[in-house]
Amino acid sequence: MAWEWDAVSYDSLVLPHELWGRRALARLALDGGETVLDAGCGTGRDTAALLAALPRGRVLAVDASATMLDQLRARLPDAGERLTVLAADLREPLPVPGPVDAVLSVAVLHWIDDHQRVFDNLAAVLRPGGRLSLEFGGHGNIAAVEKALADVLGEPPRAWNFATPAETGRRLEAAGFVDVEVALRPDTARFAEPSALHSYLETVVLGAHLGRLGADERAAFVDEVARRLPAPVIDYVRLEAGARRAD
Repeated sequence: MAWEWDAVSYDSLVLPHELWGRRALARLALDGGETVLDAGCGTGRDTAALLAALPRGRVLAVDASATMLDQLRARLPDAGERLTVLAADLREPLPVPGPVDAVLSVAVLHWIDDHQRVFDNLAAVLRPGGRLSLEFGGHGNIAAVEKALADVLGEPPRAWNFATPAETGRRLEAAGFVDVEVALRPDTARFAEPSALHSYLETVVLGAHLGRLGADERAAFVDEVARRLPAPVIDYVRLEAGARRAD
């Protein structure tokens, strides 16, 4: 990433990510004693849900953002030895101490340019037979936002990697996963107040572009993108994937 997240502002918002995380976690069907990798843990909302689902287990929380990890530590100060926090890039071999039983990743992979490298690295730390549950922006995600942003920029935005189910299935199989299931789910987020839409765009969606602007230019940029949207919505299309590492 060429910018750093405002993790405190991010954590102050009501996010659809929480519903996405619950869905992804349910697909793992945990029994409560596993060791689970939270790949791209952010501020720890899904990490907290994992810890609650693992009364006899452990969570390894990995993210490349220092501010996100700081906020995670502030959220979960009493997790103790059940939580290990690691700063790492998912595109690189992961510094995980021993194989994990499952991997969860929510709202992360559309920010990463090389999904094959990520899947290879996740497979390398997942035990044979271990489960993988992924959720991220898929083909068609935020299409209206991308069009509005392109109109403002005068060129197509290049901040995201929205893969198709077919591409994702092939990459997971190439990484050694079986029983692969991938689907798209439209899941629009609607905002009742212009200020709420502005805050959401600024904090969650447009950070990669705002990082290139001066502080005095950012509000006007976000307002212009919001003005060009056909409705006060973020037109999410989520890619949901489940798989098992081959025995």
